[in-house]
Amino acid sequence: MNKLVNNADEAIRDIFDGATIMLGGFGLCGIPENCISALTVKHVKDLTCISNNAGVDDFGLGLLLKTRQIKKMMSSYVGENAEFERQLLSGELEVDLIPQGTLATRIQMAGMGIPAFFTPAGYGTEIANGKEVRKFGAKHYLMEYALEADFAIVKAWKGDSMGNLVFRKTTRNFSTSMAKAGKITIAEVEELVAPGQLDPDDIHVAGIYVHRIFQGGNYEKRIERRTVKM
Repeated sequence: MNKLVNNADEAIRDIFDGATIMLGGFGLCGIPENCISALTVKHVKDLTCISNNAGVDDFGLGLLLKTRQIKKMMSSYVGENAEFERQLLSGELEVDLIPQGTLATRIQMAGMGIPAFFTPAGYGTEIANGKEVRKFGAKHYLMEYALEADFAIVKAWKGDSMGNLVFRKTTRNFSTSMAKAGKITIAEVEELVAPGQLDPDDIHVAGIYVHRIFQGGNYEKRIERRTVKM
């Protein structure tokens, strides 16, 4: 089945106001740059974005925050974004801060079809407010629900027209789990190859999980902080 689309604009064509979107990446590593840019042009609004980070002020999800297109962020770490902080403190942005391991597991559970699980992370803190608590052995655990999304958007190193994906080094991060958790999964890749050219042993996400794929371009691949030795 050919899942190839021409570009980011075509890939995100049916993302609607109020949609819940998962976006792969850790910090600025492995983020779907082309699709984020296309979303800013599309002006879709009231989005709920599930992502480990919220980008920086002028890049990544920071672009969607700047244009007020995000209604709610579900994240683990957001300390690099001054606009995020401003919107949070002013009450303009809903925020659900989630322990990083819990965030990863909630996404994984959605891909596995498991609706909920128990974790000790967050017990005894504000994270536990309103959540079911059970005791197993000598420890207390919170019940956390799986995180599902209308769309999952990821960026891979290589892919084929059938949707099989290969990630390079740490760019896998949350993306391999998110690709399995979205109702519609969109993948942008640096290199697009013909079916059969990817070694099956190298494939990280099988094409069965991917609905649309395209070859992106002009990747900046920024990092949050560049540290050099003097």
